[in-house]
Amino acid sequence: MQKPTIFSLFETPRGRFVRLSKPTVSSVNTFRPTGGFTLIELLVVISIIAILAALVLSAAGFVQKKGARDSASAEIAALGAALESFKADNGDYPSNSASGSAALVTNLMPSSGKVYFEFNPKLTNSSGYNDPFGYSYNYIYTNGSPNNGSNNYDLWSTAGGSSSSNTWIKNW
Repeated sequence: MQKPTIFSLFETPRGRFVRLSKPTVSSVNTFRPTGGFTLIELLVVISIIAILAALVLSAAGFVQKKGARDSASAEIAALGAALESFKADNGDYPSNSASGSAALVTNLMPSSGKVYFEFNPKLTNSSGYNDPFGYSYNYIYTNGSPNNGSNNYDLWSTAGGSSSSNTWIKNW
């Protein structure tokens, strides 16, 4: 690094002269910020953004699962009301002639006659009616010995295929 000189020595035809000069900004080697960011600063900002994005996405997943559980719970309540309406008109609940929720689809939304429940076509398939998790609702006509003690049927969703009945959404 060359130090700035405050004088310069030069020769002319008349002799040697010394000229004193003030150091200029360009002649002094000082640190001048360029206005940009360093690599470390950029990496810190990117890592903070990544951490915040991970927090937001995990919260969004939780909200989506809670929404699906709430939707399944509301559908079970609506299916229960449709079953009660079916019983009021027909004297009894639909039988288990079809397994799972297929009995619900064939009896509550027949091809002709009174429709007790409008099933979402996107969630209806050949095996029955699916919950928001993509699994079929379960319906059993218990004929007097239900799990819930008050109805003659059991209606539940496994809430995403869980084998633990503690996480199921049920009408009892």
